[in-house]
Amino acid sequence: MRAQRVWKPVGADPRQAEIEQLHLELATFNERIAELEKTHAASSKLESLKVCAIVLARQIDEVRCSLMSTS
Repeated sequence: MRAQRVWKPVGADPRQAEIEQLHLELATFNERIAELEKTHAASSKLESLKVCAIVLARQIDEVRCSLMSTS
């Protein structure tokens, strides 16, 4: 098994990494929502995913605001 390099910028802010992780999760939810919308899936599933996506978006906003207040 080959080792993989993990690049970590010097002085990287852990909150920025948190934002990036939340963006990845949000993208996953959005992809799943788009898939379900194409198949006309049950609206309860769609609504549940949309609520989760909104919660993630709010978390991203909160972390961004905390970054701005400490700058």
